[in-house]
Amino acid sequence: MMLKIGITGGIGSGKSTVVKIFEQLGVPAFIADIEAKKVMVEDATLITGLKQNFGDQVYFDDGTLNRKLLADIVFNNPEKLATLNSLVHPAVFRSFDRWSLSFHKKPYLLKEAALLFESGSYQQNDFNILVTAPEDLRINRVMQRDGSSEDEVKSRIKNQFSEEEKLKLADYIILNDEKKALIPQVLTLHREFLKRADD
Repeated sequence: MMLKIGITGGIGSGKSTVVKIFEQLGVPAFIADIEAKKVMVEDATLITGLKQNFGDQVYFDDGTLNRKLLADIVFNNPEKLATLNSLVHPAVFRSFDRWSLSFHKKPYLLKEAALLFESGSYQQNDFNILVTAPEDLRINRVMQRDGSSEDEVKSRIKNQFSEEEKLKLADYIILNDEKKALIPQVLTLHREFLKRADD
């Protein structure tokens, strides 16, 4: 039986690094944020929905998405952001379902999503992993990576579920605090999922 394992973590938690380790073990990984960008220019139902809700001008004449305009529309407007998410998330779910068919012979696969719990998509998985790290370490990582200010990073963190809420919903935790080694934690889970897929 192929298992679907969700993996998430707050901004700066290092979930992408963890996913790369799983991929080295031959585990296919669906990266929801990358897929979301693709479906916004490929999924006809989604394109229609975006034009109806945000205006035809959110697409350029050549069919590419006017990301800056769309970001400006939803920025600081929770209602518009909720509308955007309610259109994009189902399109990403459809894309994931199609993608996962190619890997039905694998024991398990990963679905990596920043908003795994917020979007409700965690409910479609057999198990969910939370990659976690102390907040001050996460803030420093993002400031170094993106050149963002501390306030900018904190406001992005506020837009996601709190760590406490995520811990309640996660089945497994990987701690990426730069003290506890990552690879042994991933290997332990890898063995666990192979065993469960065999049951």
